[in-house]
Amino acid sequence: MADMSMTNSAGVMVGGAMMTPDKDIVDNAVNSSDHTTLVAAVKAADLVNTLKSDGPFTVFAPTNAAFDKLPAGTVNTLVMPENKAKLTTILTYHVVPGRLMAADLKDGQTLTTVEGETLMVHRSGNSVMLHDAKGGMATVTVADAVSKNGVTHVIDTVLMPTK
Repeated sequence: MADMSMTNSAGVMVGGAMMTPDKDIVDNAVNSSDHTTLVAAVKAADLVNTLKSDGPFTVFAPTNAAFDKLPAGTVNTLVMPENKAKLTTILTYHVVPGRLMAADLKDGQTLTTVEGETLMVHRSGNSVMLHDAKGGMATVTVADAVSKNGVTHVIDTVLMPTK
């Protein structure tokens, strides 16, 4: 989880940029050098306006390295216009309605995503992991990047719904 030295009242450092509570989720994400693939995917799925809306949303944001773990060519295929529906399904599986801070995430908790399927929270001390519908596991590496319309938790693996 977040190194507390990276967190202060002004925000949380993610991908070399300060995520601040005066910006929305998208405006914070575009500044992170660790989230260029996610930002490109959100644009390709036409989800920018949704994630700039009032929310609140909790976003589990995979890093570029998380996307790199997918089979070769997966990201390039998903961002093609003909695959927009599948891309949207995957991206909305990373979003939960409401503002859930790391402290709100309890071991064994089930979260229903905007996509409609669930994520299971696993917690051990300060470590938070998410178990997806296909048996994958992502670890929260930076928590509680607060935006004016929600909160983002950086994760190390792309979560996959069953659809």
